[in-house]
Amino acid sequence: MFPPLASYAVVVPTVGRPCLADCLAALAACSGPEPSRIVLVDDRPGPPGPPLPVSALGPLADRAAVLRSGGRGPAAARNTGLRVVEEPWTVLLDDDVRVTAHWREQLARDLAEAGADTGGVQGVLEVPLPEDRPPTDWERNTAGLAGALWATADMAYRTSVLRAVGGFDERFPRAFREDADLALRVVDAGWRITRGERRTRHPVRPADRWVSLRVQRGNADDALMARLHGPDWWERAAAPRGRIRRHAVLTAAGAGAAVLAGAGRRRAALLAAAVWAVGTAEFAGARIAPGPRTADEVATMVLTSALIPAAATWHRLSGRWRHRAARAWDGTL
Repeated sequence: MFPPLASYAVVVPTVGRPCLADCLAALAACSGPEPSRIVLVDDRPGPPGPPLPVSALGPLADRAAVLRSGGRGPAAARNTGLRVVEEPWTVLLDDDVRVTAHWREQLARDLAEAGADTGGVQGVLEVPLPEDRPPTDWERNTAGLAGALWATADMAYRTSVLRAVGGFDERFPRAFREDADLALRVVDAGWRITRGERRTRHPVRPADRWVSLRVQRGNADDALMARLHGPDWWERAAAPRGRIRRHAVLTAAGAGAAVLAGAGRRRAALLAAAVWAVGTAEFAGARIAPGPRTADEVATMVLTSALIPAAATWHRLSGRWRHRAARAWDGTL
């Protein structure tokens, strides 16, 4: 017997990646109470692309609705889906996860056990890593989701709570920090967010050599978080601070070496260059040491470690400037 459960909807934002079919097939195949509604939000920009694989839902396909959000990012895409949800609970899933065999049964228990003051219940994410070798830098990065607070890869919220706080802040354009921002607003409104028992697998998606460089764009989102939630948001969200201060020092040393050399101050330029070289070597070594240390991985770590500090610093500074006058999100659903 499953515990009594108020009806729930599932909202999945997507850019049409092949993994969406696996996500939907897993949702259809697991045991437990079925969702009343499944909202797929197509966030591909431009004209409509190939149809989404709604048929992967099998017997649940007739409960699916497909909406378009115009390529504005996952926060805006989720809001597009939330606007049509009428069920008491909204379950947010990312298109690259695969719920486990008893997920719907576990979800029923998670929501049935939620107290009256519980606004959200987080799922347990499992990131499968290679068993025959140490994980790469990118795999370790993805594995961090397993311990993250409030990840919307699998998060259930009371729909009324989402409406009360205005949904997701659409100024977060990436799948980064938009979940923490929402959760902090929910907590500040007096609700609890608990961790349930349902389990969802989050495979490591394929990535190229430069993925760690591209993710530095998230430093602009960190600047927005600080503006909206204050300097202690890191502790409240249990988010790692990373190396942004060290990155700023290395960037200043590298830029200083170039400027000093141009001014003819050779000794000072060499000193600044030495600081940059030693710091970059330490950064690369820290990323190489726990990994598989293959030739390709080592080359990737060396190349990206030389570029990441400047990229991270640039995105943090540009984010501070761009969001210097940002106010609390006042969106409506």
